[in-house]
Amino acid sequence: MNRGQGGAAAKAANGRRRQGKTNGLDTIRTQAIDAGRTRLLVTGAMFGLVFLVIGARLADVTVIKQGNEPRLVQAKPSASWQTGRADIVDRNGVLLATSLETSSLYANPRHVLDRREAATKLAKALPELSAAEIFRNLASDRSFVWLRRHLTPRQKYAVNRLGIPGLYFQREERRVYPLGHLVPHLLGFTDTDNKGIAGIEESFDEVLRATPEPLALAIDIRAQHILRRELRAAVSRFRAIGGGAVVMNARTGEILAMVSLPDFDPNKPASQPPTATFNRATLGVYEMGSTVKILTVAMALDSGAVTLKGGFDASKPIRTNRFLITDYKPKGRWLSVPEIFMYSSNIGAAKMALAIGTNGQKRYLGNFGLLRQPSIELPEVGSPIVPSPWREINTMTIGFGHGLAVSPVQLTAAVAAVVNGGILWPATVIRRLAGHKVSGRRVISARTSEQMRRLMRLVVARGTGRKAAAVGYLVGGKTGTAEKSGGRGYRRKALLSSFIAAFPMTAPRYVVLALLDEPRGRRDTLGYATGGWVAAPVVGRVIARLGPLFGVPPVDESSPRIKRRMSIKFNSRRRKLASF
Repeated sequence: MNRGQGGAAAKAANGRRRQGKTNGLDTIRTQAIDAGRTRLLVTGAMFGLVFLVIGARLADVTVIKQGNEPRLVQAKPSASWQTGRADIVDRNGVLLATSLETSSLYANPRHVLDRREAATKLAKALPELSAAEIFRNLASDRSFVWLRRHLTPRQKYAVNRLGIPGLYFQREERRVYPLGHLVPHLLGFTDTDNKGIAGIEESFDEVLRATPEPLALAIDIRAQHILRRELRAAVSRFRAIGGGAVVMNARTGEILAMVSLPDFDPNKPASQPPTATFNRATLGVYEMGSTVKILTVAMALDSGAVTLKGGFDASKPIRTNRFLITDYKPKGRWLSVPEIFMYSSNIGAAKMALAIGTNGQKRYLGNFGLLRQPSIELPEVGSPIVPSPWREINTMTIGFGHGLAVSPVQLTAAVAAVVNGGILWPATVIRRLAGHKVSGRRVISARTSEQMRRLMRLVVARGTGRKAAAVGYLVGGKTGTAEKSGGRGYRRKALLSSFIAAFPMTAPRYVVLALLDEPRGRRDTLGYATGGWVAAPVVGRVIARLGPLFGVPPVDESSPRIKRRMSIKFNSRRRKLASF
């Protein structure tokens, strides 16, 4: 091999060596890049997994669990957040009760670094709590203690600003009653855990929890406002210890307004005295005095025991053993049935009750629903107090309103049956929907009902109920004044003064009852505190405002047609006494 060929071979060998080195470097570089890419992918996947876990935890803490405590009420998925308890509205859709989302403060004492310092700071942020009380809770060895339920947004912000470790917030709901004192006894209220414990909130607790649809009551908040305002004014004016009132649809039994005084704010039920939370309209049972004479006369006419042309001797008091039955303003003569009713004669009513008989009286009172607890949809419902044994003297005293105690709602439903044609409709606080059939029960004849409408109109036109008149609305009714019973009999100066009315008496649509508990007479009432002086004016003012509200057209009360419809014959000489 010559030198030229050897050099070429050497160069070729060197080239191959250099090429080999280059290929080796490229291979190492490629392997390094692949390894780095793999490490980046693994690292990215690990970071992604970590962020996923953190995100899931955050969602679990803030949306699902809100700290270490499970949510008490889970919101249903929807376009707008829904509460776990349905709203309550009046018959026109006005909001009466709703639920708002709130935050409640709790602590894990094990996580609190300086418990005494935390208690001092929290007491400044929440002045309604004492530092000592907070410290006692934080000194617990438990992992969960409530500190304050249902914070306002301002309170929550103040606590957050403290930055105290170991404090957490729980999402909850709080029941809110926008109208405050206006409808407390009917609505009732809930406890801290949003469970109904009074009124509609209690009796419909499961329904309100099970459905998102609002619960519509029969009440009309406009009528409620009118009734409460007028009754409050009378209670204040006559310095009564309380009062109750009801407005009922005579044709359906729906309660359109119901007031009990004193009342309370359902947003703060724990701070109210028992006298304020007591519902006089449904839970209270009272001897309703002469208003019961509506039922006595109705059952006497319906049973045939008397007629409008008949009457009884009321010239002398009735003495039975140690009892003496007298009239408040005795006429001292024989009285016809219309006169007994118009002048509110106890003697005449007692003799009328005897003519009906004890068994007949029991039967009619039972049919009117006065001998059993009413079925109204509230937990606060009183049971009537009936005599046992039921003797002849009881029959007589019940005839004029003593010896039988019933609730104002019971009496209102019974009087509605007397004036509406004779059909007893169950009293209800729930709105009756169109097409929803509820069976009423006939308790007296249509003829008896028509006669009673004339007699009740007579009381307002010529008798003890003149102050209940509301021009144009043809009011008819009956006064009631009863002495309250005490430990040793009746207390003469402690009165229950009431008036119950219906309108318009040609075809009654509504019944209104007002009752004042222990009113005191005034100089302008000549010292009287009877039903005709203190309760009848309340009913008259209420009807004057309800008539236009409910679309009742006023009539000309002096027209010959109205006079004919309301006139009545009442004595043996057939003398006609018009109601005007």
